[in-house]
Amino acid sequence: MTHLLVVDDHRSIRDPLAAYLRRQGFEVTTACDGVETRARLKEQSFDLVVLDRMLPGEDGMSLCRHIGQDFGTPVIMLTAKAEHADRITGLDEGADDYVTKPFSVDELVARIRSVLRRSAGSGPSLRSGRESGQLRFAGWSLDLLHRNLRDPLGVEVALSTVEYRLLRVFLERPNQVLSRDDLLDLSRRDNVSFDRSIDSQISRLRRKLEDDPRHPTLLKTIWGDGYLLAASVEHAPAP
Repeated sequence: MTHLLVVDDHRSIRDPLAAYLRRQGFEVTTACDGVETRARLKEQSFDLVVLDRMLPGEDGMSLCRHIGQDFGTPVIMLTAKAEHADRITGLDEGADDYVTKPFSVDELVARIRSVLRRSAGSGPSLRSGRESGQLRFAGWSLDLLHRNLRDPLGVEVALSTVEYRLLRVFLERPNQVLSRDDLLDLSRRDNVSFDRSIDSQISRLRRKLEDDPRHPTLLKTIWGDGYLLAASVEHAPAP
C-alpha cells in the first residue's frame, strides 16, 4: 500500500484529509510540525509527502529541502499563497507539485497519483537519497550519497535540490541534447507554466560550473533544441 505523510498544523485540515486519503486506498501518517515530521521520516519510509508551506517553527520550505536532500521522497506542497513567485520558490526548493488552498481533495488525489507515476517512472538514481559513489566529469565530481559537488581543485560547491536534480539528469545523459520538456519531465516537473524556471536553473548551474557563464563550454545551449552537457562521465566508487 502506498504510504503518504500528511503534514499540516491545522487539525481541521490534517485529519479530514488523512481520512479521505485512507478511503482512497492510501496508508497515511500525519505530522503537525517540523519536529514531528523529522521524527516520522526517521521512523518510517514514505512514498510521498503532502506538506503545508506555513508551519509553526521550521517552515515547509526548509522541510522540503531536508526531504529532498536526505530522502529523495516526492513532495506536494500545500499553501495559501498563490503568487507566481512563491510557486516558483516552492518548486526550486524541490517540491514536485504545488496545490493552493482551498483545494479540491479529488484534484489533490489526482496530483498525488500523477507524482507517484512520475516517481515510479524515473530512474532509481533520481528517487534514492542513499546512493554511493561519484560521478566524475571534466575534473568535477558529484558525491551521490551526500550530494556534494566538488570542482577540479576539490572545493565544495553548494547545490540546491533542483540544481542537483538537473545536474543528475545531464550527467546520466552526457552529450545528449535535452529539450526543456525533457528536463521538466526527467527532473519530475510536469507543469509547463514553470518551463522558464529551467532556464533560470541552467543559468545558476553555469555560474557554478563554467569559467565564463556567458560563453559556456560545458553546459551548452543548442539553439532551437535545448541543452547539452559536453563531457564524458565516469561512475566511480566513493573515495
